Amino acid sequence: MSSEFVTTYDPPEKRRSYAEGGIEERLTEASVMLALALHLLGSSHEVSIHPDGEHAKRFDIPKWLNRHGFCKVQTLGKTAYGGIYHRGSEIIQVDPRSGQCDVESEIDGQRVVVECKGGTINSRHAGQLSRLRRGLCEAIGLLMARPPDGAREIAAVPWTVGTARLAERMAARCRRAGIDIALVRRDGSIDWAVRVQPTVSENAP
Repeated sequence: MSSEFVTTYDPPEKRRSYAEGGIEERLTEASVMLALALHLLGSSHEVSIHPDGEHAKRFDIPKWLNRHGFCKVQTLGKTAYGGIYHRGSEIIQVDPRSGQCDVESEIDGQRVVVECKGGTINSRHAGQLSRLRRGLCEAIGLLMARPPDGAREIAAVPWTVGTARLAERMAARCRRAGIDIALVRRDGSIDWAVRVQPTVSENAP
């Protein structure tokens, strides 16, 4: 099943038999950022994402934004992908500055910050499964390392059976820490494994 969020790869021979159909399907970190950006636009008119050059190499951010009706109206930084993109009254800033959370917005006066990780979603290979688990742990760890500033904090990774199980095991501690866990499906929809502060509209994409 194709998806505008999924990138396909021809894996090395040693991993090919572990992937469904012999082709690895990946939700890259950039596509996870864009899925969260679209979701947050359901409750905010402006969202910023902060991809680096490696993210942009693995996923064509401007092409994806144009396909979804966003037009670039201003350049940010020196990269080809950095800029301010408008779709009617909705704004996505693609800001390549380092040292920022992956996705940022403001909803009802509260800052929202998201740390994102990507991964291969259709493989049984131990290394690929381990990367997904590590990605969730790393995203949560980065949020826990932030100075407490009242922001709503979200860790976002691809949905797989493994990440869903791990999120369930971590749910109680994440709730105590005030960290939400968003699991991104292959079509860009969001499953909330942990939702401490449900401020985002239930009707968001």
